[in-house]
Amino acid sequence: GLLLPLTEMEQKFEKRFRAFCYLAALGYCFLGVSIVADIFMSAIEAVTSKRRPTKLSCGHTVAVKVWNDTVANLTLMALGSSAPEIMLSVVELFGKKMYAGDLGPSTIVGSAAFNLLVIIAVCVVVIPDGEKRSIKQPSVFLITAAFSLFAYLWLLLILRLIT
Repeated sequence: GLLLPLTEMEQKFEKRFRAFCYLAALGYCFLGVSIVADIFMSAIEAVTSKRRPTKLSCGHTVAVKVWNDTVANLTLMALGSSAPEIMLSVVELFGKKMYAGDLGPSTIVGSAAFNLLVIIAVCVVVIPDGEKRSIKQPSVFLITAAFSLFAYLWLLLILRLIT
């Protein structure tokens, strides 16, 4: 394989013992990911809860959030949903001596298309009949949509015209 077995001597171990070792290592990796995710969530909460005092025209001072919760949540969703695909692409790059294979870029594009199309479609379909939803901050939505469109057009340009 690409990463396993680590040594030639490992091939001589019994299959059940190797499977146990691989599963133990996988569990250890999941534990590490959960610790990092917990620290990341604490950091996101600390950043998004930051407030600054703002003086109103009437003379009152109010505390206003510095960061937009929507942007923070979208960033977290993008990182969480794309991290496995990005890591797959990185592993494939190292395995193929820095040449992109078929799996990595295709997986990233597929995941992004799924996030853009299917998740939005599900969000629209689950709204009960007779109810309406509106976007509270259209400027954030428009910026996200514009950058998503730019990313897809850039990818199309790279894949179809440049390479």
